[in-house]
Amino acid sequence: MATKFTKETYLYWYELMLLLRRFEEKTGQLYGMQKIRGFCHLYIGQEAIAAGCMTATKPEDKMITAYRDHALAIAKGVSAKSCMAEMFGKATGCSKGKGGSMHFFGADVGFFGGHGIVGAQIGTGAGLAFADKYNGNDNVTLAFFGDGAARQGMLHETFNLAMLWKLPVIFICENNNYAMGTSVTRTSNVVDIYKLADAYEMPADSIDGMDPEAVHEAVARAVKRGRAGEGPTLLEIKTYRYKGHSMSDPQKYRSKDEVEEYKQRDPIETSKQKLLEVFGVSEAEIEAINERVRVEVEECVKFAEESPWPTEDELLKDVYIDQNYPFIVD
Repeated sequence: MATKFTKETYLYWYELMLLLRRFEEKTGQLYGMQKIRGFCHLYIGQEAIAAGCMTATKPEDKMITAYRDHALAIAKGVSAKSCMAEMFGKATGCSKGKGGSMHFFGADVGFFGGHGIVGAQIGTGAGLAFADKYNGNDNVTLAFFGDGAARQGMLHETFNLAMLWKLPVIFICENNNYAMGTSVTRTSNVVDIYKLADAYEMPADSIDGMDPEAVHEAVARAVKRGRAGEGPTLLEIKTYRYKGHSMSDPQKYRSKDEVEEYKQRDPIETSKQKLLEVFGVSEAEIEAINERVRVEVEECVKFAEESPWPTEDELLKDVYIDQNYPFIVD
């Protein structure tokens, strides 16, 4: 159980992953109570990716993802209270109650969505990286997508230009095996998604997404390349979601035994064991973290329930309009 990482890093990982897990569990519960409506995609099981990415990057770096966005938004610094309020559709939500579960946003902390169009965020992520290169800073962008989005044409067009222009972007495929509900083996002749990078001579790797150490090290290597002007990297981070694709998913495409097998490698439990056995953290310290997280999640719910609904005058705000749009002829 030896590790090159510090006790402080593991304490950070454990508390962050536990917060993400408890937030998502509470979200699922509230959805069942119909306090949260619409689409809802939970991140339960994938928390090690968010944790490892955070310690391998700096606050100025950017993140962009698809609709399974709650955990990454919170990890990046969007307040958990504003995230829960957004779930409820309240005015205090991170998208003013207009985006809901799939469209979290936090530009002030470098979180650029939450996008519902499959694969669209891949190109937008490269655009964020282009802006950083144009502005001459050393920031990088982490563009997340699922294994299903790897079939989109946007990915290939973006990979080509990102390599041509040596953009500081790390493409992260969170491969949880099933896209919406169909396995990779049934949708692609190439089942090792990281090999898609070979066509563009892009560096790539396959990573254990149930281990925050492995995620951190892989992302740190890719970030170093990006900051040095060496261009993009594709990381296929192999993970597993314990819940369905969305709250309406009956999960008939996989067995309960398979889910339980992955739970034996749960990153929260393995991190807790390292804290106890390697770093000598006491059970009382672990319990204090657990209680702190429990209180934070309950405060999120209270904040969301007590927050006001958006007013009617918000309906047409934040809608882009160009009065001088040149391509409309009266």
